[in-house]
Amino acid sequence: MFTTNYDLCDTYFLIQKSAKMHNTISSIPKIQHLDSGNFFLICGPCAIEGRDMALSIAEKVKRITDDLKIPYIFKGSYRKANRSSLNSFTGIGDEKALKILREVGEAFDLPTTTDIHTDEEAAIAAGYVDVLQIPAFLCRQTNLLIAAAKTGKFVNIKKGQFMGPESMQFAVNKVVESGNKNVGLIERGTTFGYQDMVVDFRGIPQMQETGVPVIMDCTHSLQQPNQSSGVTGGKPALIETIAKAAVAVGADGLFLESHPDPSVAKSDGANMLPLDQLQGLLEKLVRVREAIR
Repeated sequence: MFTTNYDLCDTYFLIQKSAKMHNTISSIPKIQHLDSGNFFLICGPCAIEGRDMALSIAEKVKRITDDLKIPYIFKGSYRKANRSSLNSFTGIGDEKALKILREVGEAFDLPTTTDIHTDEEAAIAAGYVDVLQIPAFLCRQTNLLIAAAKTGKFVNIKKGQFMGPESMQFAVNKVVESGNKNVGLIERGTTFGYQDMVVDFRGIPQMQETGVPVIMDCTHSLQQPNQSSGVTGGKPALIETIAKAAVAVGADGLFLESHPDPSVAKSDGANMLPLDQLQGLLEKLVRVREAIR
């Protein structure tokens, strides 16, 4: 007979804990639908490619998430610092992209998020967005975590591809002990060999033991890095599989990168969900959430 590590009582406990986590994200300005009992969603393009594209994506995702009562945070990187080659797209200019992020938030009354890479960037980005994201490769950088914490913004830390979930307690501690209790963790998979990632879903409840929201990155956990072409590959067809499993084990939030046409995206096109597939996917995930509640 098939067995799991968690019985029905454990699953119920995880869902109740997840509901309490929403009290933590309530500190994020403009976030809505927190009383729906749904997971929250971080979604947008990998990188800010231009004003019209960002506003168009935000408008579509806002409409979908409002219909489904899903708390929503718009995501877009103002600069891509970690690229495979010198020829890779890095951005349209820091100030230009940050101003677009601020405009998206104001136009649609949405919280916004972007990743930062150096101590100095923390205060700069905090002037434009509501949530700061720490990239996985930088999750152990003490000064970066302290700088992000001191902005007072909500800080989401991606678990390093090289780290176990239990080790992320120390990253959380660095933010909290710097005077900021508004922190979350993002599971983004673990390096498997040289060119693949795997997800150990035990890590979600393990990281929830830190007392902070845990988000599943359904995009980057399907990356295939270090390709000989110099361009990171991916398996976007499995985004639905990863997302369903994450919701089923009680993830507090989901991270999804989406683009109207991933084939022409300037960054991480191999991993992004086509925007026209987002609504159908979220409808399925809301039903999964309802089933385990």
